[in-house]
Amino acid sequence: MIAERHPDQIKKINKTKFMIKSQTRKQEEHMVHHTKFGWVCTCNDYTYRQKKCKHIFSLEFRGIIKYEDKKNPTWIIPSIDSISCPFCGSEKFRKFGWRYNKKRKEQRYDCLMCYKKFSANGGFKKLKYTPQVVTFCMNLYFYGLSLRNVTKAVNLLGVEISHPSVYRWIVHYVWLMQKYLDYSIIPQVGSTWRADEIFTKIKGKQRYLFMSMDDKTRFWISKEVADTKFHHDARKLLSTAKEVTKTTPSMFITDGSRVYDRAFRKEMRGKNGELPIHVHTIHMAGNWNNNMMERLNGEFRDREKVMRGIKKKNSSIISGYQLFHNYFRPHTSLGGKTPAEIAGIRIQGKGL
Repeated sequence: MIAERHPDQIKKINKTKFMIKSQTRKQEEHMVHHTKFGWVCTCNDYTYRQKKCKHIFSLEFRGIIKYEDKKNPTWIIPSIDSISCPFCGSEKFRKFGWRYNKKRKEQRYDCLMCYKKFSANGGFKKLKYTPQVVTFCMNLYFYGLSLRNVTKAVNLLGVEISHPSVYRWIVHYVWLMQKYLDYSIIPQVGSTWRADEIFTKIKGKQRYLFMSMDDKTRFWISKEVADTKFHHDARKLLSTAKEVTKTTPSMFITDGSRVYDRAFRKEMRGKNGELPIHVHTIHMAGNWNNNMMERLNGEFRDREKVMRGIKKKNSSIISGYQLFHNYFRPHTSLGGKTPAEIAGIRIQGKGL
């Protein structure tokens, strides 16, 4: 065990941050730090399993920390304004001049713990435009403007950009956000889920986008693009939803398609082997309708209509709109809040 064999490998940064040397790679270190939802670690074991790793256990064994497991945590997406050293995680640093590029300058810092230099770019390193311009362009695009209309709107503000630049920002930052959210955030969804599909054109051919959504929070949980509608295997859609939320629903609402019935019987069994309720006799009026899911279909149709089709199955536009729906678009039915806020996810920092 790390705490017994190598007690000198645990280095304290401050009261809430510790650096622990890796046992497999000599040059690598992992940071254990305290957040709103308890002690977390940067190692792969904790990142993928979301459970206590050997590094947290080692600190517990030595009596340095007390681990608390909260049932319904509030997941925090930190602000880029909170500065810490990317090498050692220390918050002790001093200003050390400026870093310049063609359009703007960035403050540089000197870490007082590891003595390395860094700049607080927040993911916008070597970008000639400010983070406000990038996020503003992406926001306009997912609200329904075309790439060229986004550039026209920004050009009126005196910022000269091209539409390929906006598309490159969308591809890069959608991938970056998705990579962070896939393994770091678990939405606290309700017990009733819905699923439906909508047709779309990909490279001029008709395809179908299958989606699942939580009834309580309106959180878009999972998605999948299929070639056919009636012969598709939707098990991956439901297994991804279970993996994202780490739970199974007590009620599942779909239309009468056999695609969902087959996937439901194979993927939605609980720990005791019991199946939840599957409502597949929906209609236009009454309690058993799928109007919430149809509303999500309409949102995606409004975005896809401007594009006049999608170029590939794993398009960043589909993933980007899923992120936009969950984390940035306020919903009237949710009291002006986003699905992420209702699902216990809070984003720190200033909005546009």
